[in-house]
Parts: sequence; structure tokens; C-alpha cells
Amino acid sequence: MDNQKVDILAFGVHPDDVELSCSGTILKHIDLGYSVAVIDLTRGELGSRGSADLRIKESEKASKVLKLIARENLGMQDGWLRNTPENQIKVISAIRKYKPDIVLANALDDRHPDHGRAAKLVAESCFYAGLIKIETGQEKWRPKALYHYIQDQNLVPDFVVDISSQIERKMESILCYSSQFYEKDQTGPKTPISGKDFLDFIKAKNKSMGRSIQVDYAEGFNISRIPGVEDITQLR
Repeated sequence: MDNQKVDILAFGVHPDDVELSCSGTILKHIDLGYSVAVIDLTRGELGSRGSADLRIKESEKASKVLKLIARENLGMQDGWLRNTPENQIKVISAIRKYKPDIVLANALDDRHPDHGRAAKLVAESCFYAGLIKIETGQEKWRPKALYHYIQDQNLVPDFVVDISSQIERKMESILCYSSQFYEKDQTGPKTPISGKDFLDFIKAKNKSMGRSIQVDYAEGFNISRIPGVEDITQLR
């Protein structure tokens, strides 16, 4: 759907980043009636397993599980992703197209170098999207908030989201990427994310984050600004 405003726009540098790290939060907010779209920056073509074309097909399957309004891939270069003006214009154009109130982006720091670089690229683009003199043929738009989901590294979250009711659908969305994650009788090279223990790790990590607010499962986020609170009685 062209030029449809969404409430939340989630960016991931690789096609499965969003599913692994914040799909529970996406599902929760869709359950609450909010609209969500996803932008993948690259096709994940440097992944040891699968192919770029296959990962696009897998992302389309996952999008149906998540019930997204839309999903796009900006075709940036996997592994060589850089915070360049050219890439910023692509991200700015996506932000102005979907006009999100909230943006979700990659972890501020992580094992994969692309993750931290993507975080900075999206953060700067959120600001620049609000500058009228940066011309893309669209109206300027600046999101109200940017939140960075936590990925592989055990960063201390600034807040967590209860995803206890969404955890099984989150795992279903992850398993759409059958070329990357564990399947019985799977073929291809073994990688740090292809073993069954990796999927166990994802659930265990969400369970650990949930413990901090006394729920079964949660996802964690970092923010780069001081948040404001309307009602302190609503905090857990």
C-alpha cells in the first residue's frame, strides 16, 4: 500500500533481525490495534546459508505471520553497509512515506558490525527526515520516538515490553526463515544461529527480560534520550 501512514515502522539491516528481536512487540501492538510496517535494509546476501532471493521469500512468509501493513527491502549492501548520504536518503524516503510515530531500529552495539552501523544510520535519518531542505519529493516527517531493540549482546535494557501472549507467534515468525535456523534434517553449513540451542537461547533471553517485570517473556529496548512519563502509577 503506497503512502499509507503507520503507527510503527521497524527497520532491520538483515531480513530476520526484526523477527528475532522485536517481533513480539510488533505482534503485541498489532493486537492492540496499531499498524506496523517493516523496512529491511539489505537482503542478507552474505549469510552463509540460503540466498538473497530465498531470504526475500522467507521475509514475505514471516510478514504474513506478523500481519504487517507493508514490508520493503531497500537493497543496501550486506556487510558493507555504511552511513552514507545515499543510504540516508533511502531511509529518509521510507520514513516520509510511512510517517510513523514510532521507529524501531537495530541494536546500538552488537556482535555483527552491520547492526550498530544500521542503528546510527536510522537514528540520523529520523532527524534528517524532519528537515524541509532535504528534498525527496515528499513532505518532511520526524518520528516522535526511536527505540533500539536488543539483539545478540546482553545489553541492559532501558525498558522491556511484555510479550508473554505473543511468544509462540514470535517463534513462528522466526521459523519462517528455514534457511537460517534449525530444522530437522537440515542441510548447509553449520552457523552460530543454525543450531536448535539458538532458538532455545532466544526464548531464554526473552524469559530473562520478562523476569525483570515479573512476566513470562519480554523484549528489551534501548533509547538515546531521556523519556517522559505521564503517569508514574502505570510503570511496573
